[in-house]
Amino acid sequence: MMRPDIRTALVTGASAGLGAEFARQLAAGGSGLILVARRKDRLEALAVELSGRYGVAVEVLPADLLTPDGVGLVEARAASCATLDLLVNNAGTGSPAAFVESDAAYLRGMVQVHASAAVSLARAALPGMIARGRGDVVNVASMAAFSPLSGPVYGANKAFLVAFSMNLQAELAGTGVRVQALCPGMTHTEFHDVIKMDTSRIPGFMWMDAPDVVRASLRALGRGRVICIPGWKNRLIAAPERCAPTAWVIRRLASLPYFRRKADP
Repeated sequence: MMRPDIRTALVTGASAGLGAEFARQLAAGGSGLILVARRKDRLEALAVELSGRYGVAVEVLPADLLTPDGVGLVEARAASCATLDLLVNNAGTGSPAAFVESDAAYLRGMVQVHASAAVSLARAALPGMIARGRGDVVNVASMAAFSPLSGPVYGANKAFLVAFSMNLQAELAGTGVRVQALCPGMTHTEFHDVIKMDTSRIPGFMWMDAPDVVRASLRALGRGRVICIPGWKNRLIAAPERCAPTAWVIRRLASLPYFRRKADP
């Protein structure tokens, strides 16, 4: 189970999807919250909902992690919070378009939000956690980290978060601080609608609900599991993608025109 004494959690991308669900489940467990996203109105509505329902302190921190000022604002808050026990790096975006058809600035922004901001916020939060001898960092990656069909930039960002989490956890051994890379598969949120991704060809049995994904993450965090792949179906799919011999076969198949067409939006 998750730690019962998470005093304060800072969640990025908290205005919708997995970020909002992390906020709800943490508030239900009695944790105070610092909610970060660009959409202030959504953050304020969520803050009213959670503080009213669970009686917890909820701080709204509107910030755009695409910008240095936005990242700096959240860095400063993470570093100054003396009760910060959990950082959830959830903010992110995607693009269903092919790499050469995507706007270069948008692609750079994906790297900034997914990877650079996660590194910056972890760096800001960790000194305090280490000094207190307690704390957790959840980097929301994806099954895309293991797949050659998930887009060059999106998949690479998620693979970075997995490697970053594994290596950071090794470095933090013995400090009382834990790191997790959460790697969900297809999850019912508004993410796919926002990026205008056609999901009609994805069978229903492949999908999970956001509450189940977050519960799996918090359970795995309590057990000290560095890589969390929620759902046995997702773990079954990820196994050959993470095994070197079968991963080589999958990469070869992914380069064939038939499979490339299947992966196109």
